[in-house]
Amino acid sequence: MKIAILGGDGFCGWPTTLHLSEAGHEVHIIDNLSRRWIDTELGVQSLTPMDSIQERCRIWREVTGRTIHFHLLDLATDYERLKGWLADHRPDAIVHLAEQRAAPYSMKTDRHKVYTVRNNTGATHNLLAALVETGIDAHLVHLGTMGVYGYSSIGAPIPEGYLDVEIDTPTGKKTQEILYPTRPGSVYHMTKSLDQIMFQFYAQNDGLRITDLHQGIVWGTHTAQTQRHDQLVNRFDYDGDYGTVLNRFLIQAAIGHPLTVHGTGGQTRAFIHIRDSVRCIELALSDAPRAGDRVRIFNQMTETHRVGDLARLVAGLTGAKVANLPNPRKEAAENDLIVKNDQFLALGLEPTTLADGLLEEVVDVARRFAHRIDRSRVPAVSAWTKELGAQVERDPEGRALRSVS
Repeated sequence: MKIAILGGDGFCGWPTTLHLSEAGHEVHIIDNLSRRWIDTELGVQSLTPMDSIQERCRIWREVTGRTIHFHLLDLATDYERLKGWLADHRPDAIVHLAEQRAAPYSMKTDRHKVYTVRNNTGATHNLLAALVETGIDAHLVHLGTMGVYGYSSIGAPIPEGYLDVEIDTPTGKKTQEILYPTRPGSVYHMTKSLDQIMFQFYAQNDGLRITDLHQGIVWGTHTAQTQRHDQLVNRFDYDGDYGTVLNRFLIQAAIGHPLTVHGTGGQTRAFIHIRDSVRCIELALSDAPRAGDRVRIFNQMTETHRVGDLARLVAGLTGAKVANLPNPRKEAAENDLIVKNDQFLALGLEPTTLADGLLEEVVDVARRFAHRIDRSRVPAVSAWTKELGAQVERDPEGRALRSVS
């Protein structure tokens, strides 16, 4: 297939690009490189040293003989160029990863909220409108998030996208299928909830073929393809805005920093290894819906864990200390989370779990590049409200680490 990967320079996009290229597909990256500019804005860098996207593609061609095409294009602001690219290249499938992905970054300031909404919803709607206008019958696979559902303790498993509800009518009770209700916990998660509504409209109104992947928190850094050459390494974020919780714990342990557990640590989250993430995208591409089908929704996760339990696991592995700090997020102190992922298991996914020894692999990466870590960027500094922002993070001895404001 000819596959366009929107956001192919990012944390999930780059290993997905390599995985699909090695599988024999013609792969095109479309990216505005905004994630690199955000690093500059925040004054941080990937733990792993990253070459330019052009150099990455050159190394891949040198190692494998396969060509990855790169196109510099901003989906949210340049609709006509996007439409023209689609008309010229007519891809068979599109993997949409081109959205600002960090909840903390989306809550930093009003400017970051506005940027996240403009970038994420603009990119998604421009893409949908351009697909309709060009008449391209491409299967769209979008990387969403489990976070659209929020984190409640209702006790029932979260289904894969849809829920049957019983409604009282003048003629008696009737059953109707609805989207599982969303309860986003950040502006970022809100944009993913808005994506869902746009997908529903364009699928029913214009027959677009769409798969929406509600992904859990990604951990790990290597895939088989990124390990083919040092210059193919994936990015690894450790800062308080973009570093995901398990990866951050492993980084903190590697440099002797306390494991920063916000609140009680009773928050339950869904997780998936980066290797399974790229495999799930491949499986979704291989099982495309037909025109006129409802949006297909998968829960893309393999296991759930409480944050505090993860910290204790990493502490036991590495000898690190655990620090319970004020929670900068506006969320319940504790929650349960039960998630169905039957569809990917039926398609043949063999989950990678925390018990598979990959935690040590991540710690090894962290120790190898520990000299690149700016310790002042490790604490979470973006707060959901001004009241939370007035708090100060402290280490286990009570010393101030950094203001959350």
